[in-house]
Amino acid sequence: MSGPDADVWRRLCAGEESGLTAIYQRHVDAVYNFAFRRMASWSMAEDAVQATFTTLWRRARQGKLTPLRLPTARPLLLTMASHECANLRRSQRRRAALLRRLRPSPDADDHAPQVAERLDDERQMSEVRQAMRRLPRSQQDVIELVVWAELSVAEAASVLGVAEGTVKSRLSRGRQRLTALLRVDVAEEGIES
Repeated sequence: MSGPDADVWRRLCAGEESGLTAIYQRHVDAVYNFAFRRMASWSMAEDAVQATFTTLWRRARQGKLTPLRLPTARPLLLTMASHECANLRRSQRRRAALLRRLRPSPDADDHAPQVAERLDDERQMSEVRQAMRRLPRSQQDVIELVVWAELSVAEAASVLGVAEGTVKSRLSRGRQRLTALLRVDVAEEGIES
């Protein structure tokens, strides 16, 4: 396969750090943005990026990477990031369950003022995620890959293992439904104010 990532991917498959560095520099922003949109949290997105590239490097060092089938590594990296986000979500749920079982100490400080700067972005993304959860998973996946991660229809079809026409129809239906859901949520906020 030839393409912008083919040479560096071969170096990465051979366990060369320069391959990992080049892939990271080319795709870290796309992976980060994908993870933020998936998690609605800056810190969780940072954790997902770290886990994604750590897993990539571990697989390369173990000789478990296969040659690229597409001109770019981005679809594969976003698939890996999706798995890492799911892992982080599971960890987050387990941690929250543990914290619910523990009693807070009476002298616990309120740290809310220290994190206020990031809450607005996370709140907005959380609202989008709530609307996204009301879509079928297949439409969510297509929107995340094509709209948010800017993969082509062909790349998204390859990642999802479906035909390009299927991606196009899911994208069209998903966009229409998401637009309608977000309009309703905004209208309801205006009524409550």
